[in-house]
Amino acid sequence: MTTATRTGRHPSTLATLWRSTVGKKAVMAVTGLVMLLYLVAHMLGNLKVFFGPDDINGYAAWLRTIGQPFLGHEWFLWIARLALLASVALHGVSAYQLSRRDLAARPSKYVHRRRRASYATRTMRWGGVILGLFVVWHILDLTTLTVNPVAEHGRVYQNVVGTFGRWYSDVIYIVAMLALGLHIRHGFWSAAQTLGANNARRDRALKLTADGLALLLTAGFLSVPVAVMTGVVK
Repeated sequence: MTTATRTGRHPSTLATLWRSTVGKKAVMAVTGLVMLLYLVAHMLGNLKVFFGPDDINGYAAWLRTIGQPFLGHEWFLWIARLALLASVALHGVSAYQLSRRDLAARPSKYVHRRRRASYATRTMRWGGVILGLFVVWHILDLTTLTVNPVAEHGRVYQNVVGTFGRWYSDVIYIVAMLALGLHIRHGFWSAAQTLGANNARRDRALKLTADGLALLLTAGFLSVPVAVMTGVVK
């Protein structure tokens, strides 16, 4: 007996969509694009470190005033954080549930004959775990400043130099950004397929776009710790 039969009510369209495999893939695609837009904006903001402390510290202060006087101080930041958190949660839950469905749908007699997943799928899985752990570290390091050795609120430049002056912070960041690049490369292509944007004529352009975005974001994010390590930013 289905849930609808037991309760006498039919599930809503959103509930039906969420429970379907197609719906979960669509949720992953849309939330992935939301996070991609955030990453582009975040990388561009990070690159302001090359223009000196006044530039990036001023940029960080400006972010806290967006929307004023209509919005209160830091309201925009908190709205953006909550939207991003919701996207990350929906993306992660959808990925986990789709993975469980995929494993459950495989006939047991093929378990030892077939590879458990393609290279791309395996990369997305372990990459997602690495990025999830990195997000926690990154928040503690450069948002709450809990583990930052400098921990000067409002002084982003000094905090960035302080964190990338530690070898283990550099290793954590570099590994996470390499995982991010692979995640974006495979994820962008998967999202394009899910949303129906790909076809025989556009496949090459979409693959080049995925490769280009992955390379651009990886290089952009890695340029900051490399600049600190080499003394370009100090």
